[in-house]
Amino acid sequence: MNREVPKRPKHIVVIGAGIVGASLAYHLASKGTQVTVVEADGIASGVTGTSFAWINTSCAGIDPIAALRGGAIAAWRRLETQVPGLTVRWHGALSYGTQDGRVSPESLLIDRSRIAQLEPQLRQPPGQAVHEPEQGALDAVAATHALLAAARALGATVLTHMPVLGFVVQDAQVTGVETTAGIIEADVVVLAAGTGTAALAEKLGASLPILASPAIFLRYQAPPGLVRGIISSHAMEVRQGEDGTVLAAEDYVDDAPDNQPAAMALRTARAIRNELAGADAIAPEFAAVGLRPMPFDGVPVIGYLLQVGGVYVCAMHPGVVLAAIVGQLASEEIVTGEPASALEACRPARFLAS
Repeated sequence: MNREVPKRPKHIVVIGAGIVGASLAYHLASKGTQVTVVEADGIASGVTGTSFAWINTSCAGIDPIAALRGGAIAAWRRLETQVPGLTVRWHGALSYGTQDGRVSPESLLIDRSRIAQLEPQLRQPPGQAVHEPEQGALDAVAATHALLAAARALGATVLTHMPVLGFVVQDAQVTGVETTAGIIEADVVVLAAGTGTAALAEKLGASLPILASPAIFLRYQAPPGLVRGIISSHAMEVRQGEDGTVLAAEDYVDDAPDNQPAAMALRTARAIRNELAGADAIAPEFAAVGLRPMPFDGVPVIGYLLQVGGVYVCAMHPGVVLAAIVGQLASEEIVTGEPASALEACRPARFLAS
């Protein structure tokens, strides 16, 4: 099946008010289209609110989205100049002892003395580490609010606490979104609802293998000056916010009691105290499991569905890393109809049986 791509859509409905949906809304509104964002809960209420938000463009092995990932940092830097209140902390990242093989073209191998200069609170700096000075992190919730505020300033409408019940389809073309408050007409509907994207696509007869991949997000009260950039090691993955809050991320292992968020928060706190001088007073403040939308092949799902016309999908991990560049490229595709070569590996059509 090969559905016709809409010509210069006038009204676009974006389903999902996480960081990906917010970026899409801003970029689409900046191109002069009428945009309505529809969100079942609150702004950034999904995985965006539990994201470590490391803008990390490194990759281990062959990267099918190298062109996309390679533009991620430049896209965030561009948004910083365009969106009031959007700030990224470009303090760089140190990685050691993880054996995951991730590197970027900007990776530098540095020695113990340089590591100690970059992160002076490390009790025992390793002999070597990979330093990626171009990388950074942001407050994903604040960034989402900033992007949506900028979209509103350009005329977009943001409707929260409004679940999508279904779609209006005429002649194999979606013409509207059915919500709890009624039908919203649309020339194009964008599915950017994180782990809820697959269920929305299912309503349209499209099967997208997007899994919910759990990860644990932790936040600690802490004294200022513990961590300058991002530290990713065998013992911990941590960074510190502008307000002094220490943020950490851990893999979700299983349902055993000692792997639950509260227990993980205590265990990670011990690791941080062991690794960082001055961390004795840190105290757990928040611990939660975030469910990341993970396509089964690990490649983002971005592009029009072939089963029905007028429906564009944006589901990916890592969402924070790619939100800016995907918002830029996907909005151009939607508005102009011209495909972006950097998105070719991401098309939903790859899931159709041959």
